[in-house]
Amino acid sequence: MMANLATLDFIRHHADDDVRQLALQGAKWPDVDMRYALDQIAGRQKARVKLPSWAAIDGIVYPPHLSMEQCSSEQTACYKARLAGEGGLFVDLTAGFGVDAAFIAKGFKRAVTVERQQQLCDIASQNYRTLGLGHIETVCGDGVDYLHSLQRADLIFVDPARRDEHGARTYGLADCTPNILEIVDEMAEKACRVMIKLSPMLDWQKAVADVGRVGEVHIVSVGNECKELLLMVSKEPEPLHVYCVNDGSVFDFEPQLPVGASAVSCAAPRYLYEPNASVMKAGCFDLLSERYQMPQLDRNSHLFVSEAYVTDFPGRCFEIERVLSMNKRQLKEGLGDIKKANITVRNFPMTVVALRQRLRLQEGGDTYIFATTVAKTGHQLFVCRKKS
Repeated sequence: MMANLATLDFIRHHADDDVRQLALQGAKWPDVDMRYALDQIAGRQKARVKLPSWAAIDGIVYPPHLSMEQCSSEQTACYKARLAGEGGLFVDLTAGFGVDAAFIAKGFKRAVTVERQQQLCDIASQNYRTLGLGHIETVCGDGVDYLHSLQRADLIFVDPARRDEHGARTYGLADCTPNILEIVDEMAEKACRVMIKLSPMLDWQKAVADVGRVGEVHIVSVGNECKELLLMVSKEPEPLHVYCVNDGSVFDFEPQLPVGASAVSCAAPRYLYEPNASVMKAGCFDLLSERYQMPQLDRNSHLFVSEAYVTDFPGRCFEIERVLSMNKRQLKEGLGDIKKANITVRNFPMTVVALRQRLRLQEGGDTYIFATTVAKTGHQLFVCRKKS
């Protein structure tokens, strides 16, 4: 963990340089621990975007590339910290680089982080001291073994590894390390609350059914990109509640509640709405239609329209300028002098690339075109401007 002066000077002087070029020229600096230096330079450069508050602090140590890629962003870590709240003892069974633990632990009197890799334990321990988090104890060992020896905790957090021993991605809960399904009952018995972080690629409904005891599901997106799936497990059964989070926007619902078939209609739509990534992941389209009293263009298009502007819709809103069929003449007249457009296809028989070639439009500009299927009408293009 301790670097020599030559290495520290190299890191300081090349903080903004291209690490690939530095690696190729490594022989020029024989006194520099080049692997460590490049990890620090690349890590801090990535942290400026992913962990800006850490990047602003001298003395933070960064792990090798893979751990830096896999760690939480500051925004998602802060969300988990708010979700965790406060308490006495917090235990992270799979701490890794320690980003989630550092943010969550601020609300607890005592914290224990468990990590199997000694290097990551050493890095996390040093960073906790640098961040003034002296109440966090680091344990190098197996999280499941530590769980077996644990008496009680207010919160247990686990983020199972989603790669097998050969580095290939795994998708089933039973294939992750640790196997959540084997330890969920023990975690629920030993902690007031359990937070499980899972891949956003998982089917959240199947995950809830497999895990059991789940009271809350949090589908977390940043910048309209789905980042993680959080399950909150408790000892006693609770009604399931789903939270779709995208930056500062939250749309929540109880999936057990029946949703009637929407009877809303829209004779002259002026606005088109695209749900954010978390809502899309949740798949609660009928509920959206009922709650905001706006119809879907088609059950498989997942786009909504309204005559009056709806301010709090969980997603993006666009003003519809014109609606076109795929008729060649109508396309030519309707697109006029438009040279650039941002194209989205939903429930449509052409890819974005193919449609862009068909329309002879470059990417970009202020025009947005949604190519989709409208119930009882067929394939249509909605030419829009983003609602400011």
